Amino acid sequence: MRLRSNNRYGWYVAFVLLIGFTFSFIDRQVLNLLVVPIQNDLNITDTQISALQGLAFVLTYVGLCIPIGRLIDKSHRVTVMIIGLLIWSIATIACGFSKNYVSMFIARMGIGAGESTVHPGSISILGDYFDSNKIASPMSIYLLGPYLGAGIAMIFGAQVLDWTSQMDNVIIFPLIGEIAPWQLTFIAVGLPGILIAGLFLTIREPQRKIQESESIEVPSFSKVIQYIKNNWEVYGAIIIGNSCLIILLYGLQSWVPTMLLRVYEWDLVQSGRVYGSIAMLAGSAGVLSGPFVLRYMSKINVNAPHFKLAIIGITMATFSLVLLPFQPNVNIALVFVTMASFFVTLPLAGTSSAMVIVSPNRIRGVITGIYVVVTSVFGLVLGPFLVASSTDFIFQDTNAVAKSLALVSVLVGPVGIFFMFKGINSFGEIKNV
Repeated sequence: MRLRSNNRYGWYVAFVLLIGFTFSFIDRQVLNLLVVPIQNDLNITDTQISALQGLAFVLTYVGLCIPIGRLIDKSHRVTVMIIGLLIWSIATIACGFSKNYVSMFIARMGIGAGESTVHPGSISILGDYFDSNKIASPMSIYLLGPYLGAGIAMIFGAQVLDWTSQMDNVIIFPLIGEIAPWQLTFIAVGLPGILIAGLFLTIREPQRKIQESESIEVPSFSKVIQYIKNNWEVYGAIIIGNSCLIILLYGLQSWVPTMLLRVYEWDLVQSGRVYGSIAMLAGSAGVLSGPFVLRYMSKINVNAPHFKLAIIGITMATFSLVLLPFQPNVNIALVFVTMASFFVTLPLAGTSSAMVIVSPNRIRGVITGIYVVVTSVFGLVLGPFLVASSTDFIFQDTNAVAKSLALVSVLVGPVGIFFMFKGINSFGEIKNV
C-alpha cells in the first residue's frame, strides 16, 4: 500500500535516516580532531594523515557511489543501507584497533565503502514516502545529518583532547589490553552503529512510485547519461551549482578551527567546541529554514524557487566570507562564520528536492550516486585544497587563512550562481530520452 505523504510513519522514517546520516558524519569526521595523538602513536607525517582524512575515504566512497546507486534502483534499498551501516561501523571500530598506518588506511577505506550507501538509499526512499510538493521539509530533516554529525564530532573530539591531557597515555582494558585514548574514541563512536542498524530494520521498504510515462524497467546506464545530457541545464544547477556550495561548506569546516588557532590564538580544544557548536546550530538552522522559505516563494508564484533560493544562499555566504579577513575581533569574525554557515546550508534541502522532482524513480538512485561523486570530489578535495593552496602559494602566510576563505568564495561563488541561473529557465521543461 502506498503511504500518504503526510503520514506519521513517513516522518518516522525521515528521522531514522537522519540518525544514520548523523552517525555517518561523526564516524567520518572525528579523525580531524585526533590528528596529533594519531601521528605521535603511529609515527606518520602530515601528508600521511591527510591521506587518511581524504584519499582513503574518498577512494571507496566515490568509487562505489554510482554502482551502489544502480543497486539502489534495482534492489531492496533498506537491506543495502543496513549492510552499508554495519560495514562503516565495524570499520570505525577497526580504526580504534589499528596499530600501524596500513591498517588505519584500510579501515578508513571501509568507512568510505559503507557510507556510500547512505545518500542514494535515503534520497530514493524519501522520494517514495513523500510527494514532490511535500518533500522539502522531510528532506531538510534528513539533511541535518552532516551538520549535527560534524558539530558533534568536533565537540566530542575536543572533549577527548581535553580529557586525554589529564590522564595517562594508555588505558588498560580486560582481554583487550592497552588502548590509547584516541583508539577508544574510534571504538566509542563506532559501536552505536550496530544499534542503529537494528533501528533501520524498522523501516518498511516503500512501494516505488512509477509515473505512467515511466518504464518499470531500470534503464541502461547509457540512457541515464542521455537523460542528464538532455536536461543538462537543470542537472548543471543541481550538481555543479550545488558543488560550489559544498566547496564553501567544506572550506569552512576544514579551516575555521585552524583560523581560530592561528589568527586569534585560541587553543584547539576551545576552537573545536566553539566552531563545532556553530557548525551544528547554524548549519541545522539553515537546512531547517530552507523549506519555509521555499513554501513562501512558491506561495507568491516564484518560478524555480529551489534555484533562486540557492542564488540567495551562495550570494550571502560569499558576502560573509569576503568580510571575514577584515575582522580584528574574534567575536565579530565568528558572527560572519555563523552567517556563512547558515546561508551555505539554506538552499540544500531545496536543491536535493529538485533532484527528486526531475529524476524518474528508476534512475533516481544512480543519479544521486553521480551527484554524490561530483559533490564529494569538489567538496572533499577542492574545498580544503583551494583554501590551503591560497594560503601557501598566493598569500604565503600561515596566518592568511581568512583571506584564503574569502578568495575562494569570490572565485567559486559566481560559478555556482551562473549554473543556478541556467537551471531556472529549464526547470519546468524536462526532456525525456
